[in-house]
Amino acid sequence: MSRYVPNLYNFWIVIFVALGSAACAYSIAVIGSTTGQPSFYRSLGLAMQGEPGYSRTNHLIGAFNGVNSAGAALGAIQSAWLMERYSRKYTIQFGALIQIIGGALCAGSINVGMFLAGRFIVGWAIGILYTAIPVYQSEMSTPATRGFMVSMHGIMIAIGYLLSSWIGFGVYFITANGSDSSFPWRFPISFQIVPAILLLVGSPRLPFSPRWLVQKGRDDHTISNREFDQIRQQTEADLAVKEHTTWYELVRTPGNRKRALIAVFLFWGNQMTGNLVIANYGTIIFASLGMTGYMPLLLLALWIVVSVGGNTICALFLDRFGRRNFMLVGIAGMFAALLGECITQAVSVNNDPNSNIPGKRAAAFFLFLWIAFYSSCQDGTQYVYLAEIYPNYLRGQGTAFGIFNLFIASIVVLVAAPTAFSTIGWRFFIVFIVPTFFYFWIVYFMFPETRLKSLEEIAELFSESVAVHLDEANAEDEKTEGVSMTENVSVSKDGATTKQETV
Repeated sequence: MSRYVPNLYNFWIVIFVALGSAACAYSIAVIGSTTGQPSFYRSLGLAMQGEPGYSRTNHLIGAFNGVNSAGAALGAIQSAWLMERYSRKYTIQFGALIQIIGGALCAGSINVGMFLAGRFIVGWAIGILYTAIPVYQSEMSTPATRGFMVSMHGIMIAIGYLLSSWIGFGVYFITANGSDSSFPWRFPISFQIVPAILLLVGSPRLPFSPRWLVQKGRDDHTISNREFDQIRQQTEADLAVKEHTTWYELVRTPGNRKRALIAVFLFWGNQMTGNLVIANYGTIIFASLGMTGYMPLLLLALWIVVSVGGNTICALFLDRFGRRNFMLVGIAGMFAALLGECITQAVSVNNDPNSNIPGKRAAAFFLFLWIAFYSSCQDGTQYVYLAEIYPNYLRGQGTAFGIFNLFIASIVVLVAAPTAFSTIGWRFFIVFIVPTFFYFWIVYFMFPETRLKSLEEIAELFSESVAVHLDEANAEDEKTEGVSMTENVSVSKDGATTKQETV
C-alpha cells in the first residue's frame, strides 16, 4: 500500500484555516471570563451575585449563551448550502466576515439588547465556521494523516479557550485595583475579531478543496495522482445515483440513517457530558467551591491549559490508536470524573467557604481530571469523525447536521445551567452522569472504526459500494508500470496537486 504524506504546505493550510476555529472558541468561551468581571455587570446594569435582582442576571447569562447557540445552529444549517454552492473556501471567508461584525457589536454594547444581538451574530458565524473548517481540513488530508490534520481544529479550539481565559484573568486586576473602566470586559470581547481578521486577510491564498472541484467537474485542476483518481471515480458513482442532493438524503438510505443517528448521538452525547457548561460557567463552579477574588479566573485558565495539552495528545495519537478507542476511553474517564465531582461537591459545598477544604480541593481535582479525558479523547475526535463518515456528495449537509445538533444541545444545557447551579447546586451534575453512562454503550455498539481508510472507502462501513479502492488502484498502477512506488501527495499554492514518486 502506498503511503500518502502531506507536505509542509498542506499542514500550514490546515493550521491557518483553523484560525477560524480559535476565533469561534474564543467567542464561545469569552462569556465565561466576562461574567467574572465586576465592570461587565455595572456597564450593562446587571445585579451581581448576592445583590437584589441577581435572579434576572442568571436568566440573562443563560440568554447570552442561548442566543449564541441559536445563531450557531442557524449558521450550521446555512453553511451546508454555502459550501456546496460557493465552495468551502468562500464559506470560510464569509464566516470570518460575520465574526468580525458580531464581535465589534458585542464590544461596543451599551445595553443588554445590543449585547444579545451581537452574540447572535457571532453565533451565526460560529455555526458557519465550525461546519466548514473540519470539512475543508478533511478534504485537504490523506488517509494516514487525516486524524492529525483535522485535530488541528480541536487544538485551535482549545487555544481559543486558552486565550480567552488568560486575557480575562489578566484584565481582572484593572477592576480589582479600583478602576471603574469597562476595559476589563470590552477588550476581551473585542479580541475575538483578531484571529477572524487574520483569517479573512490571508484566506485568498487558500486553495479550493480538491473534492469540491471534482464534484463541480473541474477535475482538470486536481486529478494528477491515484488518490484523486479514486475521488473522481467515487464522485461520478455518487452523482450517478444522486444528481440533486436534498436534506431528505440524510435519512433516505439505511447507511445514511445510521450516519444521522451517529451524528445526533455524537454531539448530544458530548454536550451531555457537561463540556460547555463547565467551560462557560467555570468561574461560577470554582466560586461555589469557596474560591474568591481572582482564584476562579486563575483556576479556569489553568483548566484550559490542560485542554490544550490533551488536544495535542489527541492529534499525535488519534491516527495510531483509532477514533473509536479514543472515544470509549474518554467517555469512561469522564464518567468517573463526573461521579467523583458530584460526590465531593455533595459532601463539601455549603454556605461556609472555610468548611471541608479538602473536599472542595478534591472537587476541583475532578474538574481537572474531567478535562484531561475530554480534551485528549473527545474534543478533536468528534470533528474528525463527523467529517469522515459522510460521502463526498453529502459531506457538507451531513457535517452541518451534526454541528446543528451540537448547538441545539448547547442551548438546552447552557440556558438551564445558571439557574440550575443556583437552585440545585451539585445535583445538576447528575444530569450529566446518567447520559454519559449510556453514551459509552452507544459508541461501543454503534460507532465503526474509520482509521486509515480513505474518505471514499469509509462508505463500506455503512454497507455502501465503493467505486475503486485505493489499494486496488495502487496495485493496478504498479502492475502496469512494473515498479513499486511511494507517493507524496501535496496541494500546490495555485490549488493544483502534485506527486513525487520514488522507485
